[in-house]
Amino acid sequence: MKSLFKFLTWLLFFAPLMVGAQQVRVLSEVLDFAGEIGSSQRKTIILQNESNQNRTYFLKNLRGSVGSSQKVKVCLNDQCFDPKKDLSKISIKLAPGEIFTDLYMEFEMGIAETRGSFDLFFVNVENIRENFVVEARYEVASGSTPDFTHKDIKLSGIYPNPSNRIAQLDYELVNPKAKAKISINSFIGNPIAEYELDPDRNSLVINVTDFQPGVYFYTLFVDNKNVVTKKLQVKK
Repeated sequence: MKSLFKFLTWLLFFAPLMVGAQQVRVLSEVLDFAGEIGSSQRKTIILQNESNQNRTYFLKNLRGSVGSSQKVKVCLNDQCFDPKKDLSKISIKLAPGEIFTDLYMEFEMGIAETRGSFDLFFVNVENIRENFVVEARYEVASGSTPDFTHKDIKLSGIYPNPSNRIAQLDYELVNPKAKAKISINSFIGNPIAEYELDPDRNSLVINVTDFQPGVYFYTLFVDNKNVVTKKLQVKK
């Protein structure tokens, strides 16, 4: 009798969860983002509605670890949203049996070497017990190329590096009309200094004597677009 009572209790509490079984399958594998500091990547998320009914899902939350300088965007067709701020706007409608390929994730590598993982947790608007999860991993590494060439500018690596007094960058503005600048951030992404690159000059000298010892990142912006980020180490 006690066994029957336990079974009925289990059925009462867990049967609704069984009814809310997953109806959407994530056909794409775990999304792996691996690249250099300052780069960005886009991956397609492929979903299949395995039910014979229309289904609508919304992004309930982003779970896991994303670095302070990394950025994640969830894109539906040509519209991209911040999953930390625009949860209500990220909604997917699936027809019976539909394979959906217009969902993307964009990941900006940021300004720091790091790695981690996170996932997007989607739930059915009519039954929040019915859900699916999109898993993602990332690994950000520093660039290995000392010099950088862009269509508007050529830029050397900073030297000396490590530096304790003066650090210098050599550059050539191929397009004199382009507006270029160097922004320096701390290891955790706090802005430290910013320098406009004069088209009539070919070098930038940075006094680092007031910088605290440690690792910094300098980023080249061309016409307000983040082009490349590299590491600067300051020592005393």
